[in-house]
Amino acid sequence: MERSERRAAVLTVLTPVVAVLFAGWHFWGHGLSMLDVILGVIMYSITMLGITVGYHRLFTHRSFQCVTPIRMALCIAGSMAAQGPVLFWTACHRRHHQCSDAVGDPHSPHLHGAGAKGVFVGCLHAHVGWMFYHKPENYIRRVPDLIRDRKLMALNRYYPWLVAAGVVLPGLVALAITRQWYAAGTAMLWAGGVRLFLAHHTTWSINSICHLFGDSPYATGDQSRNNGVCAVLTFGEGWHNNHHAFPTSARHGLQWWQVDASYWLIRAMSAVGLAWDVRLPSAAQLESRTVVGSAEA
Repeated sequence: MERSERRAAVLTVLTPVVAVLFAGWHFWGHGLSMLDVILGVIMYSITMLGITVGYHRLFTHRSFQCVTPIRMALCIAGSMAAQGPVLFWTACHRRHHQCSDAVGDPHSPHLHGAGAKGVFVGCLHAHVGWMFYHKPENYIRRVPDLIRDRKLMALNRYYPWLVAAGVVLPGLVALAITRQWYAAGTAMLWAGGVRLFLAHHTTWSINSICHLFGDSPYATGDQSRNNGVCAVLTFGEGWHNNHHAFPTSARHGLQWWQVDASYWLIRAMSAVGLAWDVRLPSAAQLESRTVVGSAEA
């Protein structure tokens, strides 16, 4: 299992890098079509919401409930982001919260020595390095609720095919629109490979940047930070200190000005009856965790 995870980590990290390098060479000689851009934005949005709304807020923290078709669609979209099967992702993240920035945290940047070298090594480990040394999780202990879901387990087994589908799908759309195989190929390159690279590193920045740089308005006992740039790029996940203060909250952008597109989607689904039991912190809970002197105080 450990050897298999290491091989998967190599493919997960390096394949999008190769796609970006090839895309850069291709862009230099041929340019970038508007169709590639549109498909890239659409696929980035779908797969990012699959991670933020599905993998994170629904499956890991159970911050809301939804109808089965939406539940399965979110799992498929999250799988197409190529950040690991839903059981792996959920188990790792639950352990992160249990041991945040302490021994046992799979990707803390704060356990690698002091000084500039410690910060650099820790940031590199939290961002990507941890995947090459990660030991398999105990799924029966970490995710028993997901194991009992037969439909979710089926999607977990089909994970490699779902990743491939996320790359092929924009190519098929481009082929249907243009009737040109060349357009299908460039769509797979940009909306597939390059999109994976961008989605990977914006998501992984939550592990690295959002435990090093930003504000901590709430007392959490760890080094989680709110980072507005990361929040915009990850559809609300960058309000990481908020999240660590209230892990089961469906809303991470707790202030009116904190952009949280993932919560907007959950709220919209709730408004039409597709989601329910949307969990939010009360005013008393917010006040009890607010650090005196912070902007939220």
